[in-house]
Amino acid sequence: MMKQRLQKINWESVANNMHEKGFSVITNLLTDEECNELVQNYTQPNTYRKTVMMERYRFGLGEYKYFDYPLPNIIHQIRTEMYPHLAPIANLWFKALKMDTKFPLNHAEFLEECHKNGQQKATVLILKYGKGGYNTLHQDLYGEIYFPIQTVLFLNEPDKDYTGGEFVLTQQIPRAQSKAIVLKPKKGDLLVFTTNFKPEKGKKGYYRVNMKHGVSEVHSGKRYTLGIIFHDATN
Repeated sequence: MMKQRLQKINWESVANNMHEKGFSVITNLLTDEECNELVQNYTQPNTYRKTVMMERYRFGLGEYKYFDYPLPNIIHQIRTEMYPHLAPIANLWFKALKMDTKFPLNHAEFLEECHKNGQQKATVLILKYGKGGYNTLHQDLYGEIYFPIQTVLFLNEPDKDYTGGEFVLTQQIPRAQSKAIVLKPKKGDLLVFTTNFKPEKGKKGYYRVNMKHGVSEVHSGKRYTLGIIFHDATN
């Protein structure tokens, strides 16, 4: 069923948004029941390989857990089936910026490259924020080999389950001030966005616009999201 949902997405529109803005929102990918199940499984210890208290590392205020392999089937399907639609975007970006890397169109082949480089640990993570929680601006790289696009699934309804907690993207254009983008996807929506940069066309060809992401302060309630990163980590 998830495979069919992903096949129905207008991937041309997603690609156009990624080229233009560095992000794209896919609405209603998950049902309420699927979101609720992922949230309820947060307390299942055998599902995860590592828990991180964000305050300890000055990442913000909240908690997240990295899934262990094998991933839950719904997450595995999303990660595996989305990648072939995103790899051509990544390859166009790297070509425009005259970067040598070319990504395979099959996710298993890309993971093989990660594993040969010692990056063998799952990077999919679920994040939990309570009142006062937030996430500082950052990029999710995890090793020398990385995929420049990632996604996040929103598992709660904003202004109902929590207030505040907007998703924040910043664009750093060379020799200019940073631009902030504030997004508020709904429960079940999936946000696709650049991991660390996108190309922008200028008068002398393409240049690199660096981007970071984070979460604004949660004012009330609890906020859960699930991040799908396509490369694996060293630790």
